[in-house]
Amino acid sequence: MNNPKPQEWRAEDLSQGYIADYKPLNFVDGEGVRNSLYVSGCPFHCEGCYNEATWNFRFGVPYTLELEERIMADMALSYVQGLTLLGGEPFLNTGTVLPLVKRIKSELPGKDIWSWTGYTWDELMLETPDKLELLANIDILVDGRFDLSKKNLLLQFRGSSNQRIIDVQKSLKAGKVVIWEKLNDGEQIVEQFHKEKLI
Repeated sequence: MNNPKPQEWRAEDLSQGYIADYKPLNFVDGEGVRNSLYVSGCPFHCEGCYNEATWNFRFGVPYTLELEERIMADMALSYVQGLTLLGGEPFLNTGTVLPLVKRIKSELPGKDIWSWTGYTWDELMLETPDKLELLANIDILVDGRFDLSKKNLLLQFRGSSNQRIIDVQKSLKAGKVVIWEKLNDGEQIVEQFHKEKLI
């Protein structure tokens, strides 16, 4: 696993504008029905990463306007709740994802944006303006590198217990991390079940 210094990794130096995959209408990458864009390139190189192929910034195909129009059409469907950014590292592909996210916010303001990142919230606070602008346009952030020693399959939308589901807009307003209020890990469900059985 690699740990960057603040502003060491810059999207303009690393991103090639490639995407690994686009998966419309799925139920696994966040709340509700979502369209998921997997960007290419991630230098964190977490041990046990489930998507190692996307470490390469030239994996997959170039992002195109044609794909963007398809994403926008899929986003306009009434039953789609939002867009999810994964990878790869979305915050090192801001040249691709930031214009898309801003377009969605402008043309489809009722939709939400989720993003996964290897950066922690505190690391992002010290990062480049493009990363901070992307963050400001996201609703929910799953932060932190995957830590194999903290892997837990009962966690909601996360692979390891160091990762958090953050309500970005509330956090920016509060000046500190605010955890997503709908967090409901499998561990909590099991614990609640045991409590109810004991009562």
